[in-house]
Amino acid sequence: QVQLVESGGGLLQAGDSLRLSCHGSGRTFNDFIMGWFRQHPGKEREFVAVTTWNGGRSQYADAVQGRFTISRDNAKSMVYLQMNSLKPEDTAVYYCAAKFPGHILVAEPIGYNYWGQGTQVTVTV
Repeated sequence: QVQLVESGGGLLQAGDSLRLSCHGSGRTFNDFIMGWFRQHPGKEREFVAVTTWNGGRSQYADAVQGRFTISRDNAKSMVYLQMNSLKPEDTAVYYCAAKFPGHILVAEPIGYNYWGQGTQVTVTV
């Protein structure tokens, strides 16, 4: 089992920056790829970003490419999502997720084994 806990959400204005954090426990953190997903009210959960076990490769959704950066610190069992130039359409609940094995990038939510509880990000105009 892996337990994931997100933190860092909040209420911001358009153009602001925010860093989300996710701490993992229970299994060797670098066994997994780590992804960030988000869910808008009334919509399906969607892919935001994912990174391999060592952060060597990453993939981003088109909507966040160039604005968001995913990173990880395996020594601390942490994965981060740096979000810059936030827009109102970034408003959502953000989830981190883990999937084994750690070297194959996966963007579909259904493929992930473990999920955090989510953290709310609200961006106003």
